[in-house]
Amino acid sequence: MSNLKLINMQDVAVEEVQWLLYPFIPYGKITIIQGDPGEGKTTLVLQIIARLTKGEPIVNEAAKVPVNIIYQTAEDGLSDTIKPRLLSADADCSKVLVIDDRDVPLTMRDIRLEQAIIETNAKLVVLDPIQGFLGADVDMHRANEIRPVMKHIAELAEKYQCAIILIGHMNKSGIGKSAYRGLGSIDFQAAARSVLIVGRIKEEPEIRVVCQVKSSLAPEEKSIAFKLSEENGFEWIGEYDVTADDLLSGAAKGTKKQVAMDFLENTLSNGPMAQSEIMRIAAEKGISEKTLRNAKEALKVQSKRFNNQWHWSLE
Repeated sequence: MSNLKLINMQDVAVEEVQWLLYPFIPYGKITIIQGDPGEGKTTLVLQIIARLTKGEPIVNEAAKVPVNIIYQTAEDGLSDTIKPRLLSADADCSKVLVIDDRDVPLTMRDIRLEQAIIETNAKLVVLDPIQGFLGADVDMHRANEIRPVMKHIAELAEKYQCAIILIGHMNKSGIGKSAYRGLGSIDFQAAARSVLIVGRIKEEPEIRVVCQVKSSLAPEEKSIAFKLSEENGFEWIGEYDVTADDLLSGAAKGTKKQVAMDFLENTLSNGPMAQSEIMRIAAEKGISEKTLRNAKEALKVQSKRFNNQWHWSLE
């Protein structure tokens, strides 16, 4: 007897995607956050957790109802690292739950994960790092072994409409696109609906940038940055004009927008100049038209037309 089952798309109800943080972290799906060691991945996630436990905005979105979170780490101590960081972020620690796996290590296919989601009604599950929860019998470089693991975790996210964040390290290769710098099989990223990369600006080491390199459910958002300093701790900076590939290659030495703003201020310091000439010089300096126009808007550069040409000025 055949086990064939067909789903008629006419019978499928349309559902709107719900977001923990639009467009970076969707509910009911997998999000991967990756970066080199020490770049601030875990700090970023713990800051997100802290805000969720108190129903506070993560960046600048509307406040939410406080939620429970399951946080599993295979690298850091709970008492000497995670708890102090949560307290520093002003989290409500009563809403952060950890599955005790000291006797039997937790894996992504472990029934305890689903049981914990049901019991706590958790809206976010974090596994840090990915490879710590695959299990001893899974080779992270083999697609045929990774696919069923990721399929299972994706089904959990969808079934309980919780967001699942997997934190991962980057491989040591300094070449290739950012999408291929994650450790292990590319199937990790294939299963995720959103992939974020965290890295630091070469000449501004306190600034860390979050770049979205995959967004299956919404348009990719501009990169956003935060600052980590001993004096002020964690601070959001806002949008940051840098790509993931530049960030990982070390080419990101500062905001492209700031470079363009400096260029415009210098170029227009002696008076108005034809727009076509400004764009020609900017292109020679590697400044894109989009970045140039963003800088123009930020500086409130004026545009006036005379002699059949547009001219820009700082006045």
